[in-house]
Amino acid sequence: MQVTFSVQIDSFKKISKIPNAWSDEDYRALLSIMDFEDDVEKMDAAELREMCMMSLNDLGPADAAKAVMTHLFPELAEGKIDQVSHDMVDDRSWEEYADCLLHERFFNAYGLLREAFNGIFANPTGVELALTVTAGHAEDMAIFDESLHSSIVRLLANGQGDDALINRLYEDQIKGTHFPEAPGLVWQLKQVADEGTTRQFSLVSSYFWMENFEQMESFEAESHADEES
Repeated sequence: MQVTFSVQIDSFKKISKIPNAWSDEDYRALLSIMDFEDDVEKMDAAELREMCMMSLNDLGPADAAKAVMTHLFPELAEGKIDQVSHDMVDDRSWEEYADCLLHERFFNAYGLLREAFNGIFANPTGVELALTVTAGHAEDMAIFDESLHSSIVRLLANGQGDDALINRLYEDQIKGTHFPEAPGLVWQLKQVADEGTTRQFSLVSSYFWMENFEQMESFEAESHADEES
């Protein structure tokens, strides 16, 4: 069932990195991939990060991208990693890679590589967005309990108009009953308040999908939940 909501955009902020996207364990794993020989277990957080950046820079852009890809994408074949890592300097993989479910990891990869190489890699552009969503009845909010990502992505897509890229590429999923790609379009999503007919949400996504909201204060749009399989 389609429900119409009023949406207030509380904040819109461009970001080039996601806080805490890289942990000490990530840096240790990367240093291991790069055959770093010192005892990384004895390094503190700042030293780990510094050594990781230096080691990436020593490799050169393509080989550094391959090391980062090897760590972040264990599901990809080595040949695919070789191909993508050689193209990353010129590509915008966090927007363009065919499988959107990998976009957040690409965003994090570009953030690290750009810092290691002082801007050689494209600057990834993301968005932190805070929303207040209001419905006519508290029970209308049930769609967010049933399938949060799908319901929010449909709401944001329908708030942009039919000509928006997200609607052109994912029309069937937005209008349909299953949206497995939704977590690839809105990467991080949480509900921060529930006041019955009003709920607040915060999310992280790509500017690629959300740029229309930069100059928008509010909108009305429909959404619905996925159907159970």
